[in-house]
Amino acid sequence: MSGVFHSLRSYNYRLWAGGALVSNVGTWMQRIGQDWLVLTVLTDHNATAVGTVMALQFGPPLLLLPLTGFAADHLDRRKLLLCTQGAAGLLALGLGLLTVSGSVQLWHVHGFALLLGCVTAFDAPARQAFVSDLVDDASLANAVALNSTSFNAARMLGPAVAGALIAAIGEGWLFLVNAGSYAAVLASLLCLRLGELHTEAPPERARGSLLAGFRYAWDRPDLMAVLVMLALIGTFGFNFAIFISTMSVTVFDGDASQYGLLTSAMAVGTMSGALLSARRPFPGMVLMGGAAAAFGISLAVAAVMPTPWSFAAALFVVGLAALTFMTASNSMMQLTTERGMRGRVLALRIAVVMGGTPIGAPLVGWVVDRFGARWALGVGALSGLAAAAVAVAYLVRHRELRLRRHRGRLRLAIRPAAGDAIAASMAAGERVT
Repeated sequence: MSGVFHSLRSYNYRLWAGGALVSNVGTWMQRIGQDWLVLTVLTDHNATAVGTVMALQFGPPLLLLPLTGFAADHLDRRKLLLCTQGAAGLLALGLGLLTVSGSVQLWHVHGFALLLGCVTAFDAPARQAFVSDLVDDASLANAVALNSTSFNAARMLGPAVAGALIAAIGEGWLFLVNAGSYAAVLASLLCLRLGELHTEAPPERARGSLLAGFRYAWDRPDLMAVLVMLALIGTFGFNFAIFISTMSVTVFDGDASQYGLLTSAMAVGTMSGALLSARRPFPGMVLMGGAAAAFGISLAVAAVMPTPWSFAAALFVVGLAALTFMTASNSMMQLTTERGMRGRVLALRIAVVMGGTPIGAPLVGWVVDRFGARWALGVGALSGLAAAAVAVAYLVRHRELRLRRHRGRLRLAIRPAAGDAIAASMAAGERVT
């Protein structure tokens, strides 16, 4: 295998990717079911309630940040993932049984969302750093992009199936299906060839290890710029559960099937972005800035679309831009961070993306309830444009981005970053000393 799928040469990566795909389909089915349950069954189209559930689910990664990054770097990631994936499956089972029995109430959903958030806080950085245990550095950027492809293939399939199943059998069965899907990823973790893992001895547990990720990122202007961009977009832009569900229900008067199809339309865009990202050996700040700008512009266009079909077309572009930005930031942070710090830096990245949700989701929900869903999309659009401005500011200050005249034409000139050269060498399979 070459080109886009060359990481699949690795037996361990193929096994992990297959199990993750099955589990991700179930996860997306549950996300759609949970949002629809809160929005249409447990409340009367209350977007703030959906935002509250999102805040409870995505807040723990920020609150538990020092511990989760430390765990990802110092514990056996495979064993940690066995624990977190098993716990997530049990939580899905519990919520499913409550819903199927007709006993579920809004506070139950709040409780399960909070518990799942605590599990995810430990799972997400370990899962992202675990990719570097499955492949060598030459394949890491490709493997990260293929992970995104798998996730978004599930994002395309899961919501469409969920919309049909909600109408046919109800939300509770989606949660039970998701609980069963965790068996696939648990089986893949148990069947890995341990001798082929690319692991190193964990870093020494010294005083200040919990906060080392903060200090490391603070001393890296490129990482700080990416984290600020992620904070802006993660807080105000990545509230798709609110954006799409409220546009479907309150603007287009749609049902669960329409909501699932709109979510799948965006997933087609994100999957396309993942496949394009898999072709890039190393993405940099210029790509991230362009993707952030495209994200903001496409959300603004989506906000004014008059029909569900034109809205779905705009969501395709939103998904393409969002995934390009997220995959580029993930690859850049992994490839330019020393191996012993990757878990803590990725935990910081995840905390910034998810930790903004407790602030942004309720605020965006309030904007929907007060001004309408289209205005909420406008808030997300501004976050993308603000993130693009951060990228430009970094490039001007640290990479000497200038508009210069060359042979009578105005052209942009930029100084290559030393970290980019090192990471590009790693991505190309060269040994860096």
